[in-house]
Amino acid sequence: MHNYKLSGNAFEPRATKLYESSSVINVGKTGRIASLAAGAVLYSIAASGKQQIVKKALRYGGIYFLYRGISGNCLLTALLKREEFQMHTRAVNIRTYFIVKAPRQLVYESWRNLERLPRFLKHIKKIKVTDELHSLWVLKTPRRLPTVAWKAEIIDQEEGRELSWRSLSGSKIETSGKITFANTTGGTEVNVTISYRPPAGYIGSAAATIINHWLKDIIKEDLARFKKYIEAKAIDYSHSGSDFA
Repeated sequence: MHNYKLSGNAFEPRATKLYESSSVINVGKTGRIASLAAGAVLYSIAASGKQQIVKKALRYGGIYFLYRGISGNCLLTALLKREEFQMHTRAVNIRTYFIVKAPRQLVYESWRNLERLPRFLKHIKKIKVTDELHSLWVLKTPRRLPTVAWKAEIIDQEEGRELSWRSLSGSKIETSGKITFANTTGGTEVNVTISYRPPAGYIGSAAATIINHWLKDIIKEDLARFKKYIEAKAIDYSHSGSDFA
């Protein structure tokens, strides 16, 4: 298996264009056209008005509708439905390390075998490898929430030492991760960084909040399960006389 490194940030998942924009787009095409028309009419009426208070009211109203039409952002809607039209769904970031009483190469190979990860990563329902770099992941969602699946790619790999991955652009969930393996007294030190950001536009902000709380707890449990799984596997290999030097 070849080692390789691709350019890009393996730690933080990139948001979609909607999340990266400076304003939340919460006005449809028809609404934007109507807002531009209304803004232009109000602003022109304000220019010909006589009473200052009325002129100011019409002018500010016209400016607001012009802004609404040009930007596609309605501030009132955003304030009334902040959760629904929030700019970013909070990401789940897990950063931890632990020591596994097993040879480094065994620990690395156990994680690199992606299709077997659901054995101990219980928040993952299924992983299907499509080629050496790409795979399809299916999240096991709680409380009968919609199935969440995404395509991922391995972006950094160093045999026996490092593995980094991220979801492909346009995925229904933004995720990335990095895991490193280093020799230490008594076994292998494993450093893990995993990040998930469920897009609110896909599953709704309320569902995203539920998934975030659930993910944070279950990923920690999964990592503890991984440690236990590999240590048991190491004992089996040692009894069989395998050599991991």
